[in-house]
Amino acid sequence: MSVVFHIGRILFVAIFVWSGLGKLMDIAGTANAIAAKVPIPAALADLSTQLEAAAGMPTPQILAILVGVVEVVGALLIIFNLGTRWAALLLAIFTVVTTVFFHDFWNMTGADRSANMVQAFKNVSLIGGFLMLFVLGSWRPAPAERSY
Repeated sequence: MSVVFHIGRILFVAIFVWSGLGKLMDIAGTANAIAAKVPIPAALADLSTQLEAAAGMPTPQILAILVGVVEVVGALLIIFNLGTRWAALLLAIFTVVTTVFFHDFWNMTGADRSANMVQAFKNVSLIGGFLMLFVLGSWRPAPAERSY
Protein backbone atom coordinates (compact mmCIF):
# COMPACT_ATOMS: atom_id res chain seq x y z
CA MET A 1 0.00 0.00 0.00
CA SER A 2 1.23 3.45 -0.79
CA VAL A 3 2.81 5.07 2.23
CA VAL A 4 1.28 8.42 1.29
CA PHE A 5 -2.18 6.86 1.02
CA HIS A 6 -1.80 5.25 4.45
CA ILE A 7 -0.57 8.49 6.01
CA GLY A 8 -3.57 10.24 4.48
CA ARG A 9 -5.93 7.71 6.07
CA ILE A 10 -4.33 8.25 9.47
CA LEU A 11 -4.44 12.04 9.21
CA PHE A 12 -8.02 11.99 7.95
CA VAL A 13 -9.38 10.17 11.01
CA ALA A 14 -6.92 11.45 13.64
CA ILE A 15 -9.51 14.00 14.78
CA PHE A 16 -11.91 11.16 15.61
CA VAL A 17 -9.34 9.27 17.69
CA TRP A 18 -8.49 12.46 19.59
CA SER A 19 -12.12 13.54 20.02
CA GLY A 20 -13.32 10.07 21.03
CA LEU A 21 -10.57 9.66 23.61
CA GLY A 22 -11.40 13.11 24.98
CA LYS A 23 -15.04 12.12 25.35
CA LEU A 24 -14.11 8.88 27.10
CA MET A 25 -11.77 10.74 29.45
CA ASP A 26 -14.56 13.19 30.37
CA ILE A 27 -17.74 11.12 30.31
CA ALA A 28 -19.53 13.48 32.71
CA GLY A 29 -18.80 16.54 30.58
CA THR A 30 -19.76 14.72 27.39
CA ALA A 31 -22.98 13.47 29.03
CA ASN A 32 -23.85 17.04 30.08
CA ALA A 33 -23.31 18.30 26.53
CA ILE A 34 -25.47 15.50 25.15
CA ALA A 35 -28.22 16.10 27.74
CA ALA A 36 -28.30 19.80 26.82
CA LYS A 37 -28.53 19.25 23.05
CA VAL A 38 -30.08 15.83 22.36
CA PRO A 39 -33.67 15.28 23.50
CA ILE A 40 -34.81 11.68 23.97
CA PRO A 41 -37.88 11.22 21.75
CA ALA A 42 -41.06 10.19 23.55
CA ALA A 43 -41.22 7.06 21.39
CA LEU A 44 -37.89 5.94 22.88
CA ALA A 45 -38.65 6.87 26.50
CA ASP A 46 -39.46 3.28 27.53
CA LEU A 47 -36.31 1.94 25.88
CA SER A 48 -34.29 4.69 27.53
CA THR A 49 -35.69 3.76 30.95
CA GLN A 50 -34.87 0.09 30.37
CA LEU A 51 -31.31 0.93 29.28
CA GLU A 52 -30.83 3.14 32.32
CA ALA A 53 -32.03 0.35 34.63
CA ALA A 54 -29.83 -2.27 32.95
CA ALA A 55 -26.71 -0.10 32.86
CA GLY A 56 -27.23 1.69 36.15
CA MET A 57 -26.51 5.07 34.58
CA PRO A 58 -28.52 7.82 32.88
CA THR A 59 -29.08 7.78 29.11
CA PRO A 60 -26.78 10.75 28.39
CA GLN A 61 -23.93 8.93 30.12
CA ILE A 62 -24.61 5.76 28.10
CA LEU A 63 -24.64 7.86 24.93
CA ALA A 64 -21.40 9.59 25.95
CA ILE A 65 -19.64 6.22 26.23
CA LEU A 66 -21.18 5.00 22.98
CA VAL A 67 -20.16 8.13 21.09
CA GLY A 68 -16.56 7.93 22.34
CA VAL A 69 -16.31 4.26 21.42
CA VAL A 70 -17.82 4.84 17.95
CA GLU A 71 -15.30 7.60 17.23
CA VAL A 72 -12.23 5.71 18.45
CA VAL A 73 -13.10 2.27 17.08
CA GLY A 74 -14.37 3.62 13.74
CA ALA A 75 -11.20 5.65 13.26
CA LEU A 76 -8.93 2.75 14.23
CA LEU A 77 -10.71 0.43 11.80
CA ILE A 78 -10.05 2.93 9.01
CA ILE A 79 -6.42 3.42 10.08
CA PHE A 80 -5.79 -0.34 10.02
CA ASN A 81 -7.90 -0.81 6.87
CA LEU A 82 -10.27 -3.29 8.53
CA GLY A 83 -13.93 -3.00 7.59
CA THR A 84 -13.11 0.38 6.10
CA ARG A 85 -16.30 0.64 4.08
CA TRP A 86 -18.61 0.14 7.07
CA ALA A 87 -16.50 2.15 9.49
CA ALA A 88 -16.55 5.05 7.02
CA LEU A 89 -20.33 4.79 6.65
CA LEU A 90 -20.78 4.67 10.43
CA LEU A 91 -18.56 7.74 10.94
CA ALA A 92 -20.34 9.58 8.10
CA ILE A 93 -23.71 8.98 9.79
CA PHE A 94 -22.22 9.94 13.16
CA THR A 95 -20.89 13.18 11.64
CA VAL A 96 -24.28 14.03 10.12
CA VAL A 97 -26.01 13.52 13.48
CA THR A 98 -23.36 15.51 15.31
CA THR A 99 -23.68 18.37 12.85
CA VAL A 100 -27.45 18.51 13.15
CA PHE A 101 -27.49 18.51 16.96
CA PHE A 102 -24.30 20.37 17.87
CA HIS A 103 -23.55 22.75 14.99
CA ASP A 104 -27.08 23.94 14.17
CA PHE A 105 -25.95 27.35 12.93
CA TRP A 106 -29.37 27.87 11.31
CA ASN A 107 -30.74 28.40 14.84
CA MET A 108 -28.01 30.84 15.88
CA THR A 109 -27.02 34.45 15.38
CA GLY A 110 -23.84 36.51 15.49
CA ALA A 111 -20.47 34.99 16.29
CA ASP A 112 -22.00 31.65 17.35
CA ARG A 113 -23.63 31.35 13.94
CA SER A 114 -20.38 32.04 12.11
CA ALA A 115 -18.30 29.67 14.24
CA ASN A 116 -20.81 26.84 13.98
CA MET A 117 -21.24 27.38 10.24
CA VAL A 118 -17.50 26.79 9.83
CA GLN A 119 -17.72 23.65 11.98
CA ALA A 120 -20.76 22.41 10.05
CA PHE A 121 -19.05 22.86 6.68
CA LYS A 122 -15.88 21.21 8.02
CA ASN A 123 -18.12 18.29 8.90
CA VAL A 124 -19.63 18.32 5.39
CA SER A 125 -16.07 17.92 4.05
CA LEU A 126 -15.45 15.04 6.44
CA ILE A 127 -18.67 13.39 5.30
CA GLY A 128 -17.47 13.70 1.70
CA GLY A 129 -14.20 11.99 2.63
CA PHE A 130 -16.04 9.21 4.43
CA LEU A 131 -18.25 8.66 1.39
CA MET A 132 -15.12 8.32 -0.76
CA LEU A 133 -13.70 5.78 1.71
CA PHE A 134 -17.03 3.97 1.62
CA VAL A 135 -16.75 3.66 -2.15
CA LEU A 136 -13.07 2.64 -2.04
CA GLY A 137 -13.49 0.21 0.84
CA SER A 138 -10.24 -1.60 1.57
CA TRP A 139 -8.77 -0.62 -1.79
CA ARG A 140 -5.02 -0.57 -2.04
CA PRO A 141 -3.20 1.01 -4.95
CA ALA A 142 -1.60 -1.56 -7.24
CA PRO A 143 2.14 -1.18 -7.87
CA ALA A 144 1.49 0.27 -11.36
CA GLU A 145 -1.02 2.81 -9.91
CA ARG A 146 1.40 4.09 -7.31
CA SER A 147 2.67 7.50 -8.17
CA TYR A 148 3.82 10.02 -5.66
